[in-house]
Amino acid sequence: MVGDILRALFGGGGNVVAETAEVFRVNAEAADARAAGMQRAALDQMAAEFGTGQRGVFDRVVDGLNRLPRPAMALGTLGLLGSAMVDPLWFGERMAGLALVPEPLWWLLGAIVSFYFGARHQAKGQAFQRGLAETLARAPQVLATVEGLRALRHDSPGAADPGPDARATLAATAPADNPALAEWRAGR
Repeated sequence: MVGDILRALFGGGGNVVAETAEVFRVNAEAADARAAGMQRAALDQMAAEFGTGQRGVFDRVVDGLNRLPRPAMALGTLGLLGSAMVDPLWFGERMAGLALVPEPLWWLLGAIVSFYFGARHQAKGQAFQRGLAETLARAPQVLATVEGLRALRHDSPGAADPGPDARATLAATAPADNPALAEWRAGR
């Protein structure tokens, strides 16, 4: 009778106690496996969305042209400051011409520059996210490599364990001649 009760609780291909406990509390191992699967799926989706492909000549030329406005604006501003010192009259004429530009045109210029830098910021942000996704995808491999290297340290447990090799154990524990120690003892 006791055997039948124990078989009913623990035998027969299913564990009634564990199955009953899982009704009231989540199986931690299964929950961790689901969470890891969801994280892996999210990383795969992100890597597919921001996937890197071969870029053609046109794409590289356009990227090069997109990089020109910021340095051109910075160098142009420095050039204006330099021209103000070299030829103040020429600089004054140009600034008087700029004073005639109507205010709506200044607003339009501000909007164009803002959109340019906003788009550039978004493109850089997406490139950053792509790089982050690639880095996170490599994290488990790096962690395994680091753990493997740490296991090789001289002070890690079992690093010098000879295992079942009896000759290595005897060679490691047998005293050996030490010429430096013998010379030191002779000098005392």
